[in-house]
Amino acid sequence: METSDAKRTILITVSGPDHPGVTSSLMGALSSVGVDLLDVEQVVIHNHLTLGVLVTADGDVEDLQDAVSAQMADRGMHVDIDLDPHGREQAASTHAVVVLGRPISAEAFQAVAAELHRQGANIDSIRGVADYPLTGLELMIKAVDTEDSDAAIREGLGAVSAKYPIDVAVERGGLARRAKRVIVFDVDSTLIQGEVIEMLAAKAGREAEVAAVTEAAMRGELDFAESLHERVKALEGLDAEVIDRVASSLELTPGARTTIRTLNRLGYHCGVVSGGFRQVIEPLAGELELDFVRANTLEIVDGKLTGRVIGEVVDREGKARALAAFAEQMGVPMEQTVAVGDGANDIDMLTAAGLGIAFNAKPALREVADTTLDHPYLDAVLFMLGVTRDEVEAADSRDGVVRRVPID
Repeated sequence: METSDAKRTILITVSGPDHPGVTSSLMGALSSVGVDLLDVEQVVIHNHLTLGVLVTADGDVEDLQDAVSAQMADRGMHVDIDLDPHGREQAASTHAVVVLGRPISAEAFQAVAAELHRQGANIDSIRGVADYPLTGLELMIKAVDTEDSDAAIREGLGAVSAKYPIDVAVERGGLARRAKRVIVFDVDSTLIQGEVIEMLAAKAGREAEVAAVTEAAMRGELDFAESLHERVKALEGLDAEVIDRVASSLELTPGARTTIRTLNRLGYHCGVVSGGFRQVIEPLAGELELDFVRANTLEIVDGKLTGRVIGEVVDREGKARALAAFAEQMGVPMEQTVAVGDGANDIDMLTAAGLGIAFNAKPALREVADTTLDHPYLDAVLFMLGVTRDEVEAADSRDGVVRRVPID
């Protein structure tokens, strides 16, 4: 080991079985030789500890090595000590990349890493963010920072996720990622399973007819407002009490309650913006304690549906206006908003939001979204926002609501 009286920067890496007292013992050894800390990073994977410490030291480096090696040998730990002539890298990561899968194969992850390398990006750190209902890995990277870099990274990693059964989300790193404060969800096939208008149409015996029009509208093949009026006509004459029956039968998307509960804890303002119907959605919104509801209103006369909607139609443009109104109401700039949806009528809303997430979406929406999520678990949105499963379950545990449903 080289020695010198000059101040040197030294990287010390300790690895071995994790047990209490390793960090304390290492710091005790370092304090005995009078070093200054520059950086410390620790990771534990299945009870195996890797602890890195970057220090500056005066004098004989061999004294440092002897002190650390003796202490760590008593703990059964391996030690590597390297001089670092380049000092400490100060630049922050430019992007966060979240990879989700069930499972994530080594082949798929290699393809992600290879694409980042191809684009000149460097992986600064990797951490696990979830083990349920998906495996989630968060990569903090430094990428070439140009006007086109975000789009290039998303396009390249999007091609990887199209080849492998993984979802890959890309977002700018730094404070902006943690500054989101408003989130809105589409309702049909996003917050809940299925389409409300089809549930209502089933009561009139016209479900197949309405479903075909809905599908075409969600693909962007029909004008949403026109298709809405056409579908609502099929409900003419239904007793209004059907609304309550449908409202009570709604099934939330897996992970929806966890998502809303966690976002509320984090101080998000949560809402729904839907091309569906306020009378059906409002009871659910009240149950979930949402802050904002914008949807269409069915006309009811003498206890029966007239086959018409009243008021302004919440269509593609209306959804974007609703998001903007919600953000303004909460005093939050648009860059701090998130929108989640699945259909072509969500295009303007996701484009306007600071982060637009396409959830099991039609191709027209996937093309414009910031990121896509193709696994059927809404709580994966949390992982994209940098929230870990451990953090979610620790908070749930305090409230006595931790529950893992077996996944086939």
